[in-house]
Amino acid sequence: MIRTLPLMLVLAMPAAAQDLTDDLGGAFTLIDNHGEVRTQVDPEGRHQLLFFGYANCQEICSAVFPTMASVVDIVGADVLRPVMVTVDPERDTVDTMSDALHAHHPAFVGLTGSAEDLQVAYDAYSVEFEELFVDPFHGTVFSHGSFIYLLDGEGEVLTLLPPVLGPEMMAQIIGGYLEAG
Repeated sequence: MIRTLPLMLVLAMPAAAQDLTDDLGGAFTLIDNHGEVRTQVDPEGRHQLLFFGYANCQEICSAVFPTMASVVDIVGADVLRPVMVTVDPERDTVDTMSDALHAHHPAFVGLTGSAEDLQVAYDAYSVEFEELFVDPFHGTVFSHGSFIYLLDGEGEVLTLLPPVLGPEMMAQIIGGYLEAG
C-alpha cells in the first residue's frame, strides 16, 4: 500500500532542495555591441534578461530573442534590458551583433570578448555549448542552453526562466521580483 501525505502538509513543508541559482552568476568583463566595456552590473541599474547564444542563430535563439523582446515590452525597457553573451565570438563582433539583435528589440545588448574573458562568463553561469555542424547558408551551428537568467541591476542572478513559459508568464514572474526588490 502506497501512503501519501495530505496536500496541505506537503505544501507546508520547507523546501529541502538547493535553490537553482545558488551557484550561478559572478563577475565578468566583456565588450558590448557599441565597443564599450561592460560587466554583469547594468550601468543604469536595470534588471537584465541574460541569455547565452549567438546573434545569427537560426535555431533556439530565433525563438528566445523574440520572447525576450516581448517580455521587455511588457515589463518596460526602462526597468528591464535584454542581454546576449555570445558563444560564437568569431561571427558575433562589435560590428556585426547590433543589426541582428536590434531586429528583435532596440534595447538588446550583445556581449563578446576574448576567449579567456568569455570563458569567465561561461564558467560563472555554468554554460556549456558545442559546435554541431556547418550549415552552408548560415555557418556554424552550436548546441547551447536555452535558459534565460534574470539578473538584478547589480548583476545578481534572481532566477532562471525557461523560454517555454512564454512572455506573459515571464513578465509576471519578473514583476514579482521587481515588487519584492
